[in-house]
Amino acid sequence: NVRSVSKNRRSLDIVQAVLSIASVRSRKTKIMYGANLSFHQVEKYLSVLLRSGLLEHDVDCGYLITGVGREFLSLYEDYLERSNVLRQEVERNTKDRLQLENMCFNNRCEIIQPGLEKDALE
Repeated sequence: NVRSVSKNRRSLDIVQAVLSIASVRSRKTKIMYGANLSFHQVEKYLSVLLRSGLLEHDVDCGYLITGVGREFLSLYEDYLERSNVLRQEVERNTKDRLQLENMCFNNRCEIIQPGLEKDALE
């Protein structure tokens, strides 16, 4: 569903938000509200991030990003920058294609019909 994809965040965006909040020791509620997650969602993401070694947890002090988590944030930032460059390039190519189509199909050039020789059009 295109509409839900555009409205909802992707899971990597949520991971980035959780890890950014946990760059300073944070309690579950701070992460939940800061990342705009439900209780069920924060439980799920914290569990996954702990298992993958991106976060560590101290019962008394809360959650804290690990070195691997910092590496993830760095790689994710690079990924976002490259995605942005690619998106801009695709938009520029689409604009160029539309300009070429407009130049050709708005009475500026002939459409060669299949089966007709070039000489027959002249």
